[in-house]
Parts: sequence; C-alpha cells; structure tokens
Amino acid sequence: MTDTATRPDPATAAEGHTSRRSFMTLVRVETRKLFDTRSSKILTAILVTLGLGSVAARGLVAGPHFFTLAGTSAIAFGTLLPVLAILTMTGEWSHRTALTTFALEPRRGRVLAAKCLPPLVAAVLACLLGLLVAVPVTAAVAAAQGVPADWQVAPHTVLGWIAAMVILTAEGLAMGVLLLNAPAAIVIYFSAPILWSAVGRLGHVGEVLAGWLDLNSTTNPLMNGGMTGGELARLATSALVWIAIPMAVGVLRVSRKDIG
Repeated sequence: MTDTATRPDPATAAEGHTSRRSFMTLVRVETRKLFDTRSSKILTAILVTLGLGSVAARGLVAGPHFFTLAGTSAIAFGTLLPVLAILTMTGEWSHRTALTTFALEPRRGRVLAAKCLPPLVAAVLACLLGLLVAVPVTAAVAAAQGVPADWQVAPHTVLGWIAAMVILTAEGLAMGVLLLNAPAAIVIYFSAPILWSAVGRLGHVGEVLAGWLDLNSTTNPLMNGGMTGGELARLATSALVWIAIPMAVGVLRVSRKDIG
C-alpha cells in the first residue's frame, strides 16, 4: 500500500514535466532547428553573402552614402528572410518530426509562438549587420573617390526599414503555418507581387485593390522613412490579409491537425 500511494501517476508526472519546460527553452530549441538543416545553412550563407556583397557592390555605383548602401542589403534580406521563415514553419512536416515535437510539448500554440521568434529576431539582426557593414564600405568608398561621406540618416528611417523587414518575414511565417508546405508557400510568396502588379494595371479598381492589399507596396513608405495616416491604414489592411488572417487560420489548423 505504501508503494502504491507514493508511486507518481504517469499522467501527472508528464504534466509536471511539460509545465516545467519554459518558453525560452522552446525558443532555444527552435532557434537550433532553424539553422540545423542543410537547406537552412545554405540559405543563411547565401543570405549573408548576397546581403553584404550587395552593399559593397552598390558602393562602387552609388558613392559613399551610408544609408543608401545599407538599404541595398534589403534586396537580399527581403527576398530570403521570408523563405527562411517559411522553412521554419514547414520543417516539422517536411522532416516528419511533428509527432516528436508535439509529444514533447503538447501545447502546440507555445511551439508555434517559439517558432516565430527566431526568424523575426534574425530579421532585426540581419538589418543591423547590413548597417554595420555599410560603415567601413562607406568610409572606404569616400576615401577611394576623394569625396566626403554622407552619414546622415534619420532614426525613424532606420527603424522603419527594420520594421519592413520584420513584416515581410512575418508574412513568410504566416504563409508557412497556413499551408504547411514549403514549395507552395514559397511560390505564393514570390508570385504575389507579380500578381498585384498585374492587378494594378487593370484600371482604377485594380489600382485601388493593389494599393490596399499588396504588402510589398504598402511597406515601401516604412522603408522610405515616412508614413501618413492613409499609408498606415493601407499597411494595416494588407498586414491583416497577408499576416494576421493566414496566421490565425494556420494556428487553428495546426491545433486541430491529426499527427498520426
């Protein structure tokens, strides 16, 4: 009777183990997953190489203008960071590890939240890296051309640029969790700007729709350092359509999905 009374119930023990697993532990696990796969490593290497290479190459053409050079890295970052985010969300299903992941942490919402943080932080760090690399490139170009360097940049312009990269990365997360299929999500992400460009040429109605729903266009004022009330409303609308709604539907889908 003593052994029976003191023996812990398996369900209670599992519940206690789950409750002791902190959210930051999940974040660290998902961060490791983000860079563990071969595709993620290759993509990260390409992202850094193209981002930093574009800063140096632009210096030869644009001259020693600090933020112009730093902003050039956004071409690579805005293209590849969302892809990295998509792979983060779809990796459990493409590598067939979802059963293990959700068995160790049954609260799927916490896992998805932990998956979102590393790509968003990576977007911020990538922008900071672009700014950091632009400093010596600007100085070197100014010295080589014998002209003064242009270091002027408004803080809100830098913050808006970083925010735009974070928003585009969040779009990748939303597409990934909604579709749970990397090829489909990547195709939709890259096809959307082409589609909206075509819609914008279909007359006044098409132009209005593209102006309100094309997330790539509505983030431009952020990267340009200025945003009016109307532009903020357009950005909020496009973010609702391309980030908030797909993310909500995707989370609901994952929470109900059978992982047999």
